Amino acid sequence: MKHIVIIGNGIAGITAARHIRKLSDHRITVISSETDYFFSRTALMYVYMGHMKFEHTQPYENSFWKKNRIELLNDRVEKIDPGKRALDLRKSGTFTFDTLIIATGSKPNMFGWPGQDLKGVQGLYSKQDLDLLETHAPDNQTCKRAVIVGGGLIGIELAEMLSSRNIPVTFLVRESGFWNNVLPEGESNMITRHIREHHIDLRLDTSLKEILSDSQGKVRAVVTDTGEEIPADLCGITAGVRPNIDFLQGSGIETDRGILVNDRLETNIPGIYAIGDCAQLRAPKKGRRPIEAVWYAGRMMGETLAYHLCKKPTTYNPGPWFNSAKFFDIEYQTYGLVAPETSENEQHLYWEDIKAKRAVNIAYDPESELFLGINTLGLRLSHRHFDQWLREKASVAVVLSNLEQAGFDPEFYPDFIREIKTQLTQLLKTT
Repeated sequence: MKHIVIIGNGIAGITAARHIRKLSDHRITVISSETDYFFSRTALMYVYMGHMKFEHTQPYENSFWKKNRIELLNDRVEKIDPGKRALDLRKSGTFTFDTLIIATGSKPNMFGWPGQDLKGVQGLYSKQDLDLLETHAPDNQTCKRAVIVGGGLIGIELAEMLSSRNIPVTFLVRESGFWNNVLPEGESNMITRHIREHHIDLRLDTSLKEILSDSQGKVRAVVTDTGEEIPADLCGITAGVRPNIDFLQGSGIETDRGILVNDRLETNIPGIYAIGDCAQLRAPKKGRRPIEAVWYAGRMMGETLAYHLCKKPTTYNPGPWFNSAKFFDIEYQTYGLVAPETSENEQHLYWEDIKAKRAVNIAYDPESELFLGINTLGLRLSHRHFDQWLREKASVAVVLSNLEQAGFDPEFYPDFIREIKTQLTQLLKTT
């Protein structure tokens, strides 16, 4: 019986633990200093907004872990010694393993801004970040204004959270449109308008220069690259995340931006693996990034690795890219790849209902008419259908002709699919 140690109790590490237990009788230990029990990280915002309590984010009863013989250790790994198959833990000292799975996730990017270590400057990733937010911004009397630095999904979540407590927000985004390094112009413009309609002071083409301190070592204002000083009791840093791997220095485990792994999620050292946000694939599948900080990729990696360790050698094959999010009350889905700009190898079919705040953008190869991907805002389409069309390399005409099959908006919602199909089919004929 092997002793499998997992560092990190996020979706990747816990999925690996659960499936290893289903497939084997190995001893399993999960080490994390964040929380005692696994929780849904994507639900943290709803705890702050009062939609649920923190315990509601934990999908398993506390007794689940003992019942399934998954040992939980609340501690921090300071160092790994692969030669001795040992970990140096902050509280518990030396801890040995036979097989090691590193699933330490991400941490917020910091770019060396003056004042970034002040009280009241924080990211939004961990349970500790949520606790800090409750300290720094419990209400609009303690926090009279917040400044968020960096666009993207975490930034918009933090803006919505603070707005729910009537805290005024200034949002600094260095791009010319919100998330326009990911979204094409139509979708970016819609989300930009939507953010401002929610009374967020969105500043485009604006970057952070420095963060100013009060006499108590707490943030009092930020200074932008134009020299403007904006008062702030909270500065939220949401300029992306990076793999949480600093503790691996000197271990001999090869890293780049993340921990380098092959398609079996193996590092350069036998018996040591990496999964989730901290893992960087040496040779990612076509259409996938080397590092993908999304929950479902971590879940798939965890399940793949469990099968690899307990049954037979298995490679990680995530299939076509997909993701989903919310921009306040506008739901966003993406399947396949839709580039921010068109090119000779990619054209877009775009439909938008400005009043209803809905949009669809379909990307295709103009020469072969191969379907490349789709973005949707404000309506729901089935993952199963688009995954199948992408795997089968369907034409854009096939996708359009079967678009109604993919709709699954809730009952009594207005049906836009037929209108979208008609208009985009006509647009395809004229391009």
